[in-house]
Amino acid sequence: MATTTTANKKDMPDLPVGFETIPAEDVEAREKLTTARVGLLLKASFFGNMATRLPLVNADAWLPTAATDGRFFYYNSKFILMLKKGEIEFLFGHEVLHNVYDHLGRSKFNLHNPTIANIAADFAVNGDLVKARIGKMITTVPALHDVKYYDMSMEEIYDDIYENAEKINIDELADMLLDEHLENEDKDGDGGGKPEEDENGNLVSKSKPAYSEEDKKKIRDEIKESLINSAKQAGGAGDIPGGVQRIIKDLTEPKMNWHELLSQTIESSIKSDYSFMRPSRKSWGMDAILPGMVPENTIDIAISVDMSGSISNEQARDFFSEIKAIMESYSDFKIKLWCFDTQVYNYAEFDNNNLDDILDYEPMGGGGTMFECNWQFMRDNEVEPNRFVMFTDGYPCGSWGDEHYCDTVFIIHGPDTIKPPFGNYAYYDHKQAA
Repeated sequence: MATTTTANKKDMPDLPVGFETIPAEDVEAREKLTTARVGLLLKASFFGNMATRLPLVNADAWLPTAATDGRFFYYNSKFILMLKKGEIEFLFGHEVLHNVYDHLGRSKFNLHNPTIANIAADFAVNGDLVKARIGKMITTVPALHDVKYYDMSMEEIYDDIYENAEKINIDELADMLLDEHLENEDKDGDGGGKPEEDENGNLVSKSKPAYSEEDKKKIRDEIKESLINSAKQAGGAGDIPGGVQRIIKDLTEPKMNWHELLSQTIESSIKSDYSFMRPSRKSWGMDAILPGMVPENTIDIAISVDMSGSISNEQARDFFSEIKAIMESYSDFKIKLWCFDTQVYNYAEFDNNNLDDILDYEPMGGGGTMFECNWQFMRDNEVEPNRFVMFTDGYPCGSWGDEHYCDTVFIIHGPDTIKPPFGNYAYYDHKQAA
């Protein structure tokens, strides 16, 4: 794998951690950070607005470079003093995109190797920033950048690196991470490491911050609100990467409720045919008799449930309960149901004679994730449904499947940044399922 950077690992200066902050240096570092944010506001207003909402926090006590938790911008003062103005603008853009793309939240869903996930996240944001010409690519220290990863998601980059891990020096790539990717869990609920004001009114963090799941949800909501407001203030400026534009579109356009999508999917699977037993109204008053439409009430759908790890049995049963409620409106149907991870498990069929049994169906699985096994199973067993519905976390290892085999619907239990490359989709909301 070729990484594009003008700095070598051996050229990277030692970055002190845990040193006593020199007030004069911190003042200078804050001035450089503030100047860079103003520059972003003038040259790339979306990134400038997003960066300005992050209060500056000195983290010399524990941080070698920079970091964000979505609410603050943490920095090492000596690291900031090493960088040029354009590089600091790039650094702000780097932290902004980590927040907007929710890279930490996404990596925790189904990316099993956190080091490779962090590497993939840096490749993704650095590529977007270089393409959008945000600041100057950082060369003072090594940074991850490869044109082959342009326009690829973190998950796609992760898959590429993971599949080629034997040929790659993962440790060397990890040393080129531009910032610290915060992953601390607040197991005690005391919110350790959160910033405090010093005697000059500046924010300082003495230890790595930790947040509860509730805190993290609030931060994600704050980021979404800031994202929408920053995009409005930018006025459609051309500095917004395509991935960010898609997120903004999804946040500002109404999403279909997954219950509604499932119901519509089932209803649209009903076949109809023509029959002279029921003449068309169009033939009234004509010499010829035209055949009329006769609905065929047999519903034929296939449903698979991704049990690779992040979907609980309780959520799966919510889904089965919803299917049962919808099917009770129809007199004739056939449901083919199975679970999967890297293979298919517990195939079962349900119709109007045994529909109640669907609530006792036992989900099986728990390994890796391979969407393609569903299509291979259908081919091998000559399963050709009118509609195929997949309940999933949205993180395949490799392909999403065969878009040409049959109409497909994905109901995604995962971040709303996940977009299937084909088919219809909606996002599972446990509140709707309650």
